[in-house]
Amino acid sequence: MPAGSHIIGVTATDGQKSITQSFSVTVTEEVPATGSYYETATGLSGDALKDELHAIIDDHDQLSYSAVWDALKVTDEDPNNPNNVILLYTGESRSKSLNGGNVGDWNREHTWAKSHGDFGTSRGAGTDIHHLRPTDVQVNGARGNLDFDYGGSKVSGCDGCLRTANSFEPPDRVKGDVARMLFYMAVRYEPGDAVDLELNELLNNGSAPYHGKLSVLLEWHEQDPVSDWERQRNEKIQDIQGNRNPFVDHPEWAASIWDAS
Repeated sequence: MPAGSHIIGVTATDGQKSITQSFSVTVTEEVPATGSYYETATGLSGDALKDELHAIIDDHDQLSYSAVWDALKVTDEDPNNPNNVILLYTGESRSKSLNGGNVGDWNREHTWAKSHGDFGTSRGAGTDIHHLRPTDVQVNGARGNLDFDYGGSKVSGCDGCLRTANSFEPPDRVKGDVARMLFYMAVRYEPGDAVDLELNELLNNGSAPYHGKLSVLLEWHEQDPVSDWERQRNEKIQDIQGNRNPFVDHPEWAASIWDAS
């Protein structure tokens, strides 16, 4: 999408009523300063930093699950082909029109598996586009609700993807992206929200509101630094739902919060 202001109209059907949501999306060539956005977090660390970041990024505009389709066509648009989106995990550029549930389609991957907290596709955690990404239907199925860790067997159709019975390993080029999306979720959804999400060291968490594996995610965060793609996506998401991912803007805060815990 070129620089400038764009109005994105999204129409969703709720029963027999048609609802239209409009997003005003401004795309800039440079990432603006975010100092004032995080001003109250300056000088904090550990749990105090986590609590303050939650206060900054909560109460965002919550999309319907239907509206997520069109939001992802903006946030994950292929910069070299405005008719396509870039798929998480495979990195493939695929037509925006191929969204659905059939082989060859892309669908809405919950990077924080929706069963980990049992929030489903409800407004809030279930529709938060900071962690929802376009993904090949079959690769999404292979990942399922697995936690993230190293190792396993190769995943068909996804070069660099590995899986075991309890874990999924994405390709190196998006390991950091995955980590930062999960860091965001663990800060955005706290006590007082519909679900309190936390990171831990366990695999096979089931329906508990936990996701692992924290130590591995911290490694991936360091190994795969923030990219221009993530920065641009952060800008677009703020325009749509009104909040940012702090760990894209300040990567150092992940260690401050979780290494100190």
